[in-house]
Amino acid sequence: MKAARRLSVHALLFVSCGFGQAPPAPRADAAASVRIQPLKEIEFRPRVGILGEAPITLPEVVERVLANDRDLAVSRIALAEAGYNVSAAQGAYDPVVGMRAYRTKQVIPIASLIGGAADGKLTQKEWNGAPQVGGLFPWFGGAYTASFINSRQYSDSQFVTLNPQYPSSINLNLTQPLWRGMRFDENRHRVQVARKNQQLSAEQFRQRVIEIVTQAIGAYWELDFAWHNLDVQVEAVHLAERQYESNRRRAEQGILAPIDVVAAQTQVATFQQSAFAAQQALTQAENNLKSLILASRSDLLWSTALIPQTPVNVNQTPPAFHEALQHALKSRPELAQSAISIEVNQLDMRLSQEQAKPRIDAFASLTAAGLAGSPLPPGPNPFTAGTDAVIGRINQLSALAGLPPVPPISFGTSAVPPLFVGGYGQSWSTLTSGYFPTAQVGVQVSLPLRNRTAEAQLATSAAEGRRLRAVQQQVEMAIEADVRNSLQGVLSAQSRLDAAALARVSAEEQYASEQRQFQAGTSTVFLVLQRQTDLISARGREVRARADLGEAFANLDRATARTIETHTITLVTP
Repeated sequence: MKAARRLSVHALLFVSCGFGQAPPAPRADAAASVRIQPLKEIEFRPRVGILGEAPITLPEVVERVLANDRDLAVSRIALAEAGYNVSAAQGAYDPVVGMRAYRTKQVIPIASLIGGAADGKLTQKEWNGAPQVGGLFPWFGGAYTASFINSRQYSDSQFVTLNPQYPSSINLNLTQPLWRGMRFDENRHRVQVARKNQQLSAEQFRQRVIEIVTQAIGAYWELDFAWHNLDVQVEAVHLAERQYESNRRRAEQGILAPIDVVAAQTQVATFQQSAFAAQQALTQAENNLKSLILASRSDLLWSTALIPQTPVNVNQTPPAFHEALQHALKSRPELAQSAISIEVNQLDMRLSQEQAKPRIDAFASLTAAGLAGSPLPPGPNPFTAGTDAVIGRINQLSALAGLPPVPPISFGTSAVPPLFVGGYGQSWSTLTSGYFPTAQVGVQVSLPLRNRTAEAQLATSAAEGRRLRAVQQQVEMAIEADVRNSLQGVLSAQSRLDAAALARVSAEEQYASEQRQFQAGTSTVFLVLQRQTDLISARGREVRARADLGEAFANLDRATARTIETHTITLVTP
């Protein structure tokens, strides 16, 4: 309140003076009685949760973000899944091995004289085992099936000569498309599309690496700026405090009015506000970087202040425009993804064209059969047994008439060839000897009268191809603009840094000059404080321009797809 009253008196003194007249000089005894209150400062509190500090470099930031970023981990998993999809598509050509085994007992009613059953029923039993293997050829769309059939059969028929018997056979079936599906089919389409999708996932992973590394670099330079800006603002508070102490001493000596001390106090409070804001910005920038590079919330670095150690390379030379543009058009992941999408569309069109063709397939089958069994003892022939009495009576009459006897009626010998006598091993022997082959070769033709489904799919694929090419042109234009903007951003940031450094040097000289004039009594507190504010602003702009230059180079690397090679990153794909 006393200081306020002093200020009011001093103001009234100025008001009472006539226009163009100087105020009366203060008396020595009055000057000696002036006492100014000490500087009022707001406590500069430590940052929340920070217990220590640790240096960090830009390569360390890149390494940590590549190791700990969750989005990159998800992209790696997606890339691994794409590889699994390729294996799954190739699985269409894996051979399939199977086994069919069964036991059958069949009782058949017989109402025929030649049915082979005397009691009206025929009983048959069979044990059958048929292993087989089949699959598709990866070339020309062919298919194959091979099976081995072997069984043991028992029958109470009167006509069989081997009981039990062991029939066996080896069957090979081949199918080969001659038109549709010969050069391209659904399975080859699926494999090639899976490979393209794997390439697409790799490009998406590379794009994500570029984006997240660029983001981490930007966060690093923002942290670097936040530290330097805090230093600038703290230095501003110190300058204002020194100015306050100087003004206070002069006011107590009667050289300055008390209001000039209040002006210095205002300057200190204003700079303190900026320092507090800079501290808050530092905390936010640091936590932003920590969120990118730390693996979890339990990491000890959360409680550590990160001190950037890598300076901005202000002497780095940006590439020429045409060189940067050509490299971007050759290396940008977006263009590679667009090209892969067009290639997938071409595969779709090729499949649709194949599906619209008539189907002509050649097929062939080869069978080798074998047989063996236990021969039954000779017995009456069921077909000729009814004629034995008639043949006997004829022979008696022939003997009385002096004629030669009539031979018995026969349908051939009932003896079993030695080739068939034996068990399962003999059946296998007759099978492998190739005595009983069967071969078949043919062609199957299928001519659909209309195939609107395939025609519609072909038209849809063609339309999709036109859309993808239009999107590719849009991507190319976006890359053109991105490279131009990024390169201009680097050049502008370099110029801004040069101008900001010059402005800072000039502001320092102006402030020093104003201080000398103030000491000599030819300047005012207002002008000194104004020069002080200008100096702090110039230093802040230089710090901002330096960080912007680092971010501009990082953005240029992203635009030209040089981020990976600039930071010597090796992409290890699963």
